[in-house]
Amino acid sequence: MKKTLVDYCREWLDTLVVALSVAMAFRAYFYEPFKIPTGSMQETLWGFHTSAGDEKGSWDSFPLSLVKWAWTGSRTVEWISPTTGQVRCMPRNDGFATVKIGTADESWSLPTDACRALHGKFVRAGDVLWKGTITTGDFIFVNRWKWNFVQPKDGEVMIFSTTGIKALPQGTHYIKRMKARPGETYTLEHPIPGGPATVTMKDGEYFACGDNFNNSFDSRYWGPVPAENLRGCASIVFWPFNGWRVIR
Repeated sequence: MKKTLVDYCREWLDTLVVALSVAMAFRAYFYEPFKIPTGSMQETLWGFHTSAGDEKGSWDSFPLSLVKWAWTGSRTVEWISPTTGQVRCMPRNDGFATVKIGTADESWSLPTDACRALHGKFVRAGDVLWKGTITTGDFIFVNRWKWNFVQPKDGEVMIFSTTGIKALPQGTHYIKRMKARPGETYTLEHPIPGGPATVTMKDGEYFACGDNFNNSFDSRYWGPVPAENLRGCASIVFWPFNGWRVIR
Protein backbone atom coordinates (compact mmCIF):
# COMPACT_ATOMS: atom_id res chain seq x y z
CA MET A 1 0.00 0.00 0.00
CA LYS A 2 1.41 3.38 -1.04
CA LYS A 3 2.09 5.84 1.77
CA THR A 4 0.24 9.12 1.70
CA LEU A 5 1.50 12.54 2.80
CA VAL A 6 -0.45 12.10 6.03
CA ASP A 7 1.40 8.84 6.70
CA TYR A 8 4.79 10.51 6.22
CA CYS A 9 3.79 13.43 8.44
CA ARG A 10 2.64 11.03 11.15
CA GLU A 11 5.96 9.16 11.01
CA TRP A 12 7.93 12.41 11.27
CA LEU A 13 5.74 13.52 14.18
CA ASP A 14 6.33 10.22 15.98
CA THR A 15 10.10 10.60 15.47
CA LEU A 16 9.99 14.18 16.74
CA VAL A 17 8.06 13.18 19.86
CA VAL A 18 10.55 10.40 20.64
CA ALA A 19 13.51 12.74 20.10
CA LEU A 20 12.00 15.39 22.37
CA SER A 21 11.24 12.79 25.04
CA VAL A 22 14.83 11.53 24.97
CA ALA A 23 16.18 15.10 25.17
CA MET A 24 13.91 15.96 28.10
CA ALA A 25 14.86 12.77 29.95
CA PHE A 26 18.56 13.45 29.31
CA ARG A 27 18.15 16.96 30.73
CA ALA A 28 16.09 15.88 33.74
CA TYR A 29 18.17 12.88 34.82
CA PHE A 30 21.66 13.18 33.37
CA TYR A 31 23.04 16.55 32.22
CA GLU A 32 21.16 19.84 32.43
CA PRO A 33 22.37 23.04 30.72
CA PHE A 34 22.87 26.03 33.02
CA LYS A 35 23.98 29.61 32.36
CA ILE A 36 26.33 31.29 34.84
CA PRO A 37 24.35 34.36 35.93
CA THR A 38 26.87 36.46 37.87
CA GLY A 39 30.55 36.90 38.65
CA SER A 40 30.44 35.20 42.07
CA MET A 41 32.44 32.19 40.81
CA GLN A 42 35.19 34.09 38.95
CA GLU A 43 37.72 33.11 37.89
CA THR A 44 36.56 29.50 37.86
CA LEU A 45 33.39 30.37 35.98
CA TRP A 46 32.45 33.62 34.31
CA GLY A 47 29.05 35.24 34.23
CA PHE A 48 28.00 38.17 32.10
CA HIS A 49 30.75 40.82 32.11
CA THR A 50 32.04 43.77 30.14
CA SER A 51 35.32 45.45 29.25
CA ALA A 52 34.95 49.18 28.62
CA GLY A 53 36.93 51.13 26.04
CA ASP A 54 37.60 48.35 23.53
CA GLU A 55 37.52 49.49 19.91
CA LYS A 56 35.85 47.55 17.09
CA GLY A 57 38.15 45.49 14.89
CA SER A 58 37.81 43.58 11.62
CA TRP A 59 36.04 40.70 13.42
CA ASP A 60 33.30 43.04 14.64
CA SER A 61 31.74 43.61 11.23
CA PHE A 62 28.96 41.38 9.90
CA PRO A 63 29.21 38.46 9.12
CA LEU A 64 32.54 37.91 10.91
CA SER A 65 30.93 39.25 14.11
CA LEU A 66 28.69 36.16 14.16
CA VAL A 67 31.73 33.87 13.97
CA LYS A 68 33.44 35.83 16.77
CA TRP A 69 30.34 35.62 18.95
CA ALA A 70 29.89 31.88 18.33
CA TRP A 71 33.54 31.16 19.18
CA THR A 72 34.11 33.57 22.11
CA GLY A 73 30.65 34.58 23.29
CA SER A 74 31.66 38.24 23.02
CA ARG A 75 30.87 41.24 20.86
CA THR A 76 32.35 44.74 20.72
CA VAL A 77 29.81 47.53 20.50
CA GLU A 78 29.47 51.30 20.49
CA TRP A 79 26.22 52.87 21.69
CA ILE A 80 25.39 56.41 20.58
CA SER A 81 22.93 58.62 22.46
CA PRO A 82 19.88 59.22 20.24
CA THR A 83 18.73 62.25 22.21
CA THR A 84 19.80 64.97 24.67
CA GLY A 85 19.16 64.87 28.41
CA GLN A 86 20.13 63.37 31.75
CA VAL A 87 20.74 59.62 31.87
CA ARG A 88 18.62 57.49 34.21
CA CYS A 89 19.61 53.85 34.75
CA MET A 90 17.32 51.19 36.28
CA PRO A 91 19.23 47.92 36.92
CA ARG A 92 17.67 44.56 36.02
CA ASN A 93 18.71 41.01 36.94
CA ASP A 94 20.10 39.99 33.55
CA GLY A 95 23.34 41.98 33.48
CA PHE A 96 21.71 44.96 31.80
CA ALA A 97 19.98 48.12 33.00
CA THR A 98 17.05 49.92 31.41
CA VAL A 99 18.22 53.39 30.37
CA LYS A 100 16.15 56.50 29.71
CA ILE A 101 17.51 59.85 28.61
CA GLY A 102 15.84 63.13 29.48
CA THR A 103 12.05 63.14 29.21
CA ALA A 104 11.91 60.72 26.27
CA ASP A 105 9.57 57.76 26.72
CA GLU A 106 11.80 55.46 24.70
CA SER A 107 14.20 53.23 26.67
CA TRP A 108 17.37 51.30 25.85
CA SER A 109 19.41 48.49 27.42
CA LEU A 110 23.02 48.98 28.45
CA PRO A 111 25.37 46.80 30.53
CA THR A 112 24.95 47.36 34.28
CA ASP A 113 28.72 47.86 34.57
CA ALA A 114 28.55 50.78 32.14
CA CYS A 115 25.65 52.40 33.91
CA ARG A 116 27.61 52.94 37.11
CA ALA A 117 29.41 55.81 35.38
CA LEU A 118 26.45 56.96 33.29
CA HIS A 119 23.66 57.42 35.82
CA GLY A 120 22.92 61.10 36.29
CA LYS A 121 25.25 62.17 33.49
CA PHE A 122 24.08 64.80 30.97
CA VAL A 123 24.57 63.73 27.34
CA ARG A 124 23.81 65.20 23.96
CA ALA A 125 22.45 63.47 20.88
CA GLY A 126 25.35 61.79 19.09
CA ASP A 127 27.52 61.36 22.21
CA VAL A 128 29.00 57.91 22.81
CA LEU A 129 27.10 56.44 25.75
CA TRP A 130 29.32 53.37 26.07
CA LYS A 131 31.73 51.34 23.99
CA GLY A 132 33.55 48.13 24.77
CA THR A 133 33.25 44.35 24.76
CA ILE A 134 30.27 42.44 26.13
CA THR A 135 30.89 38.80 27.04
CA THR A 136 27.89 36.55 27.58
CA GLY A 137 29.59 34.26 30.08
CA ASP A 138 29.88 30.48 30.53
CA PHE A 139 27.22 27.89 29.73
CA ILE A 140 27.74 24.62 31.59
CA PHE A 141 26.33 21.14 31.95
CA VAL A 142 25.11 20.18 35.42
CA ASN A 143 25.67 16.52 36.35
CA ARG A 144 22.29 15.37 37.70
CA TRP A 145 23.11 11.67 38.27
CA LYS A 146 26.46 11.63 40.10
CA TRP A 147 25.14 12.34 43.59
CA ASN A 148 22.64 9.50 43.27
CA PHE A 149 25.58 7.08 43.57
CA VAL A 150 28.26 8.93 45.55
CA GLN A 151 28.15 11.50 48.32
CA PRO A 152 28.97 15.14 47.51
CA LYS A 153 32.56 16.12 48.29
CA ASP A 154 33.99 19.30 49.75
CA GLY A 155 35.27 21.53 46.99
CA GLU A 156 32.76 20.48 44.34
CA VAL A 157 30.90 23.22 42.48
CA MET A 158 27.24 22.82 43.42
CA ILE A 159 24.04 24.06 41.81
CA PHE A 160 21.05 24.39 44.11
CA SER A 161 17.52 25.71 44.22
CA THR A 162 16.83 28.84 46.27
CA THR A 163 13.33 27.71 47.20
CA GLY A 164 12.77 28.03 50.95
CA ILE A 165 16.07 29.81 51.65
CA LYS A 166 15.26 33.14 53.26
CA ALA A 167 16.88 36.30 51.84
CA LEU A 168 17.23 34.71 48.40
CA PRO A 169 14.93 35.24 45.40
CA GLN A 170 12.62 32.25 45.18
CA GLY A 171 12.24 29.92 42.22
CA THR A 172 15.75 30.30 40.80
CA HIS A 173 19.12 28.53 41.11
CA TYR A 174 22.53 29.55 42.47
CA ILE A 175 25.98 28.12 41.83
CA LYS A 176 28.66 28.05 44.55
CA ARG A 177 31.51 25.87 45.82
CA MET A 178 30.74 23.36 48.56
CA LYS A 179 32.78 24.17 51.66
CA ALA A 180 31.25 21.92 54.32
CA ARG A 181 28.97 18.88 54.43
CA PRO A 182 26.62 17.57 57.16
CA GLY A 183 28.44 17.23 60.49
CA GLU A 184 31.56 19.10 59.35
CA THR A 185 33.05 22.24 60.87
CA TYR A 186 34.42 24.83 58.48
CA THR A 187 36.80 27.65 59.37
CA LEU A 188 35.86 30.49 57.06
CA GLU A 189 38.66 31.70 54.78
CA HIS A 190 36.95 35.05 54.32
CA PRO A 191 34.53 35.71 57.19
CA ILE A 192 32.26 38.73 56.90
CA PRO A 193 32.23 41.55 59.50
CA GLY A 194 30.00 40.54 62.39
CA GLY A 195 29.77 36.96 61.15
CA PRO A 196 31.16 33.76 62.69
CA ALA A 197 34.73 32.58 62.10
CA THR A 198 33.68 28.92 62.07
CA VAL A 199 30.43 27.11 61.29
CA THR A 200 29.24 23.55 61.97
CA MET A 201 26.73 21.90 59.67
CA LYS A 202 23.77 19.97 61.01
CA ASP A 203 22.28 16.90 59.32
CA GLY A 204 21.19 17.69 55.78
CA GLU A 205 23.07 21.02 55.59
CA TYR A 206 25.77 22.23 53.19
CA PHE A 207 27.83 25.41 53.34
CA ALA A 208 28.30 27.17 50.00
CA CYS A 209 30.66 30.03 49.06
CA GLY A 210 31.53 31.74 45.80
CA ASP A 211 35.13 31.67 44.58
CA ASN A 212 34.97 35.44 44.15
CA PHE A 213 34.62 36.13 47.87
CA ASN A 214 34.51 39.91 47.45
CA ASN A 215 31.50 39.68 45.13
CA SER A 216 29.50 36.70 46.34
CA PHE A 217 26.23 36.61 48.29
CA ASP A 218 26.55 33.16 49.81
CA SER A 219 26.15 31.02 52.97
CA ARG A 220 28.23 33.52 54.95
CA TYR A 221 25.22 35.84 54.74
CA TRP A 222 22.14 33.62 54.61
CA GLY A 223 23.19 30.27 56.08
CA PRO A 224 23.45 26.66 54.87
CA VAL A 225 21.81 24.99 51.87
CA PRO A 226 19.31 22.19 52.70
CA ALA A 227 20.13 18.83 51.13
CA GLU A 228 16.79 18.72 49.30
CA ASN A 229 17.78 21.87 47.40
CA LEU A 230 20.83 20.31 45.75
CA ARG A 231 20.41 20.10 41.98
CA GLY A 232 23.74 18.64 40.93
CA CYS A 233 27.41 19.43 40.42
CA ALA A 234 29.01 21.46 37.64
CA SER A 235 30.57 19.24 34.99
CA ILE A 236 31.93 21.04 31.91
CA VAL A 237 31.77 24.42 30.19
CA PHE A 238 30.30 23.70 26.75
CA TRP A 239 30.05 27.28 25.46
CA PRO A 240 31.73 29.56 24.42
CA PHE A 241 33.75 27.13 22.35
CA ASN A 242 37.11 28.77 23.07
CA GLY A 243 36.48 28.30 26.79
CA TRP A 244 35.53 24.59 26.77
CA ARG A 245 36.91 22.90 29.89
CA VAL A 246 36.22 20.47 32.70
CA ILE A 247 35.15 22.33 35.84
CA ARG A 248 37.35 21.82 38.89
